[in-house]
Amino acid sequence: MAASEIPDGRQTQDDATHRAAEHAVAPTRRRTKVVPAARALVWVGGLLGLAVLAGPLPELTPFWLIASGALGLVVLIDLALGLGRDDWPQVEAPAVLRLTKDRVGMLLVTFSGLDGHGGGVRVALAVPPVFEVEDAERDVMFPEGTTRAMGTWRITPARRGRFVGLLACVARPSPWGFWELRQHTELTTEVRVMPNLLAERRAFSVLFLDRGPWGMRARRQVGRGREFEKLREYLPGDGFDEIDWKATAKRGKPVTKIFQVERTQEVYVVIDASRLSARTLLRDGKEVTALERSITAAMVLLLAAQRQGDRFGLVVYDDRVRVFIPAGGGAGHYAACRDAVHALQPGRASPDAAEVVRSLRQRLRRRALVFILTDLSDPVVAEDFSKHLPLLARQHLVNVNQLCPPEVAPLFTGVEAGSTADVYRRLAGHLRWTEARELAQRLRPAGVAVQLLRDEPYAAELLTQYLKVKQRQAL
Repeated sequence: MAASEIPDGRQTQDDATHRAAEHAVAPTRRRTKVVPAARALVWVGGLLGLAVLAGPLPELTPFWLIASGALGLVVLIDLALGLGRDDWPQVEAPAVLRLTKDRVGMLLVTFSGLDGHGGGVRVALAVPPVFEVEDAERDVMFPEGTTRAMGTWRITPARRGRFVGLLACVARPSPWGFWELRQHTELTTEVRVMPNLLAERRAFSVLFLDRGPWGMRARRQVGRGREFEKLREYLPGDGFDEIDWKATAKRGKPVTKIFQVERTQEVYVVIDASRLSARTLLRDGKEVTALERSITAAMVLLLAAQRQGDRFGLVVYDDRVRVFIPAGGGAGHYAACRDAVHALQPGRASPDAAEVVRSLRQRLRRRALVFILTDLSDPVVAEDFSKHLPLLARQHLVNVNQLCPPEVAPLFTGVEAGSTADVYRRLAGHLRWTEARELAQRLRPAGVAVQLLRDEPYAAELLTQYLKVKQRQAL
């Protein structure tokens, strides 16, 4: 069975069940094949030569027939002895293997049920085409006196997703060497390839240093804070807006409210996985989808929220909300968010702004910072969002971010046009830039910030928006 990919990453099972299965050993299915070895081919070639000589020399015919019969008997006995062996090693692998896109990982394969006599076998691994395996076919030697051995293969995935159906082939000669017996073991290992955040994290290494809540730089807190801490007696100089009038009436003397800076906030990243997210752009010479870039930027932003001590959640939608992970904290919650989107692929449906806004207003009880990563270049979709997003902005702080293609820019910017086609392309890009700017101006009075972000600083701009909100205490 060829290895295959699970096409859709939308939580097919409970995340807790998946995490519990990671440390288990996957069951296997095996089948045996028989292939003639080089020794058998040499002997058959010799018999053919003898048959050719028996043509002009009839006296050699009895020798040829006897030799053919003897060889056939020996070969059949050798085959029967080989198929009768029950000392094949059992090949096992982890039930769940986690890898990172474009980074080398290790696949641990266990050989159990050995007879303890030592020796070795030829092992080959078959994986999906998106994986590159170093030394996929090799000889594995088993020491004497051992009944269990292990081997590791270096494997590099080229695409994010979830894959199943890895195949291991163990080959060994028959007792007399006329046949090569091959046992194919289907490993029911599930390979989960996570997005690669290494490039984005290198750019923000200062942020991820554990040197305080803001990394290396001390940022000035603006304002006195919004989170209530305690009450105290009124002191000269306290403002009238700081007086708790109910407590003053109860105690019969002025009482002042003390606030502290909010340390824990709720941050949600909302990812558009509709048909619009399938649009591609060039990055490092390769075509990547807008959804791929949104997932990478979202994971970096959630990682920053985790390091800042905020509660963070994740939402994925197309025509309705497909994935909703409520706000939480800690490394375990981040892993749950990563598992929810690691195999996510663009859908075919158009986004439904009314349904998405209704679902978010119903599920988000506490005021939160909401980052929506989408594409509003479609006029119909943009009009639908501009109609419904102000409803969400009444309760939450909403930032809409769009991935801007290189050609979308003001007309007289960048290098000069080199041809007539470049001129028309610049005009089309200018029109799209103008539409995006008009949409941002239309939504700004409603409290919705809409921005066009370039591909390279995509994650950096999201982090900048997040840190500005933290600094201003806008929530």
